Amino acid sequence: MHRATPRLRALAALPFVLALAVHLLLLARRRDELPAELATHFSFRGEADGWTGTTAYVLITTALFLGLATGAALIVRRRFLWTAWATAGFAGGLFVQVLRANLVDDADAVVFAAGTGLGLALVVAVVTGVAGWALTALVPDEPEKGVESGEAAEGAAGGPRLPLAAGEAAGWSKDTGSRALTVLAVLVLASAPAVLLVATWPGALIGLLGLVIGVPGLALARVRVVVDRHGLTVRSALVPRPRVRVPLDAVEGASVREIDAVADFGGWGYRVRAHRTGVVLRSGEALVVRRGSGREFAVTVPDARTAAALLNTLVERHGRV
Repeated sequence: MHRATPRLRALAALPFVLALAVHLLLLARRRDELPAELATHFSFRGEADGWTGTTAYVLITTALFLGLATGAALIVRRRFLWTAWATAGFAGGLFVQVLRANLVDDADAVVFAAGTGLGLALVVAVVTGVAGWALTALVPDEPEKGVESGEAAEGAAGGPRLPLAAGEAAGWSKDTGSRALTVLAVLVLASAPAVLLVATWPGALIGLLGLVIGVPGLALARVRVVVDRHGLTVRSALVPRPRVRVPLDAVEGASVREIDAVADFGGWGYRVRAHRTGVVLRSGEALVVRRGSGREFAVTVPDARTAAALLNTLVERHGRV
């Protein structure tokens, strides 16, 4: 399983720290020229229609950059380091443009040229993204993922088995979670009320979106995986729902597979892809269930071999009943 090195984590967080430093330095240098309340929300025509006090503005932007830095450091992959730098460049460029727009005598006359501002932010994002891509040379290559020969042989033979005596009952369960998803969900939920308090409509939609994303994100950041006579059940370890269940009579077989969260499923959380779904909390060992319909369901969990062996045995026993 891939684990980010300290150097990679530092390089992923660095651009957000630099962007925050530039932003705060510009704010400090031009403080006397800025109004007491900064225009932070604009209409489609670029006219200011929402303002934020300087102290609140500093706290919110600092929390945003530090939150992004923490999230990038937790979930970074070497080949995607450039995205952290590009994101930091875009966010930093955009906030600098907002400060520059506020350098006027009349706070009510602040105008944000969206086309120019977004265009400049994109240019900065491209430049910083290229810099991030170049910095991957400082990070060792990630080891190739693979499956042990024993796992491959078992998979080819129909999956592992767990010997059970006639009439013997057995069950298996394990909690597993993602520290990165937990931190990101908590940050999103913590920032949502602040956004709702200071933002005007429709900017408050960002705060509502944070609640919509943060609540299920936190619920799925830690799950309990259960294999028993009912089949496979994956549910939140914090609350009864959400829950995914694959009944025993819908299971064709189970195996163990090494998966890459980004390459195989496009990210973390509950993922839906062509012919497969999954609860993906990390890269590495996963229990993969083949349904009778031909679709697959995967869940990343330690000791997946035992879970697959028990599930295959229960499926065979169920078929003989």
